Amino acid sequence: MFDAPYESKFVDDPKGKVHYLDVGEGEVVFLIQGGGPGAYGYSNYRRNVGPLAEQGRRVITIDLPGFGQSDKRYGHEGLFDPMAEAVLDIMNHEGIEKASFVGNSLGGGTSLRFALDNPDRTNKLILMGPGGSIPMTSTFPTEGLLRMLTFYDGEGPTIEKLRKVVELLVYDPSEISDDLLEERLKTAMAPQTLKDPPLRGQAHNPRNDLWRERLDLLPHPTLLLWGREDRVLPLDAAFILLKTIPNADLHVFSKCGHWCQWERADEFNEIVGKFLDRSY
Repeated sequence: MFDAPYESKFVDDPKGKVHYLDVGEGEVVFLIQGGGPGAYGYSNYRRNVGPLAEQGRRVITIDLPGFGQSDKRYGHEGLFDPMAEAVLDIMNHEGIEKASFVGNSLGGGTSLRFALDNPDRTNKLILMGPGGSIPMTSTFPTEGLLRMLTFYDGEGPTIEKLRKVVELLVYDPSEISDDLLEERLKTAMAPQTLKDPPLRGQAHNPRNDLWRERLDLLPHPTLLLWGREDRVLPLDAAFILLKTIPNADLHVFSKCGHWCQWERADEFNEIVGKFLDRSY
């Protein structure tokens, strides 16, 4: 099920091994996945890894702890802390001093957590419907988020439960193939994941409320990307980030849900590439 056509690498660490793909040459950008059931790095970014690397940069795509081929990590206060720690482990292992970060959902919150903890090792931030924010007017948690958080409850994973999650991740559910669902279900049912799902116990953890932190101190150029029809982390969750992060810009995709890197891949790749290439 992990069929990425790129070099597979691991950081072996007592805290838990971390799997990642390493493609291309140039300035380093990390692609950091979301937290939906069955997600792993390449599954979230299979439409982006090659195009972004071909633009002339080194692209590292991580399986976050508890997802894909990476071990879950324990002993942390919040959801984003072990994720950011795993990113730092890869950077130290590869001798990377500074990188930019593209993060979707859980990966967006991970990118923010990393930048808050390691500002001098952060270049630019591209945050797609990132976790850690809060909507201004929408009901929260949303139906899409609740379906994610309760996916492993009751009878456990099924294809129908997964379909009900994924149909709220995109604007047009007809674009979701049975093959994609089967792949994600197999990944979601990996033994280590079934034993201890990565999002379990994190629904009400105040450490995950990144919007409460000193985002006004982040000096990094930041691009917020949002699908207008996002039913997991709605568009009005962008506004507090846009107001607080000093160098933040916002781009909104119409007729797009929570997966703008997948639903609007060509535009996404172009916008992200231009942002990363721009001098500030």
